Amino acid sequence: MTSATTWATPPTRTELIENLVSGVDRYNPSNVGILEDYLYHQIRSEEYDCLANLAILKLYQFNPDLHNPDVVINILIKALAALPFPDFNLCISLLDERPVTANPDEPDPLPSLLPVLQSLHNLLQQCRFPAFWTLYRSEKAESLRDNYTVEVVGFENAVREVVVRAVKAAFQRIGSQRLSSYLDLSGEELSAYAEKLGWAFDASTGVVLIPPNPDNQIESTVVQENIQLPQLVKVITHAQAA
Repeated sequence: MTSATTWATPPTRTELIENLVSGVDRYNPSNVGILEDYLYHQIRSEEYDCLANLAILKLYQFNPDLHNPDVVINILIKALAALPFPDFNLCISLLDERPVTANPDEPDPLPSLLPVLQSLHNLLQQCRFPAFWTLYRSEKAESLRDNYTVEVVGFENAVREVVVRAVKAAFQRIGSQRLSSYLDLSGEELSAYAEKLGWAFDASTGVVLIPPNPDNQIESTVVQENIQLPQLVKVITHAQAA
């Protein structure tokens, strides 16, 4: 899981981007092209820089003429797999309500895809993983898959990493069929993925064993209170007076 420090300052961020994100130049509209190019670099390389992407959305807020719906959609796609960080909601908060374009030659894809993206985010956040994959594979999300996520290198595996974090925190043992529905993998793909994670697969029972970690271990806690006699006397005296 990404640490807060890495989230705020990714090691892959260049000095140029750091200056644009952290300095006063982040509000200079002439730099939007540099930040957009950096976004597409993230898409091709599986890197991620939320603050740089938020800077693009902020520039769009201040300069509506710069608004590019394709860029916005790609920013939201990258933010989907950032859970449990609130990146997606941060991005949504910077989107202004925009009228649907009347130009038939360049229709705005954002109004139709934004509800799909929000639904996918909600399902992922609620750990409703089978429902997430069902919606993602559905005809409703066909345009999103064919025109956008197909270009985002490692998108589906990034989503699976979100699933893995949730499964590791909640399970010590999980049925392979259930895990298959969570990861949208089956057969040899599922076995290879579990093996890569270091999870043991029991073929005789169809159960996947997840190694112990601080989140999936149940530990009893003993609470011991140490009350001194003078404190007890005060309590009894107060109770008698009442």
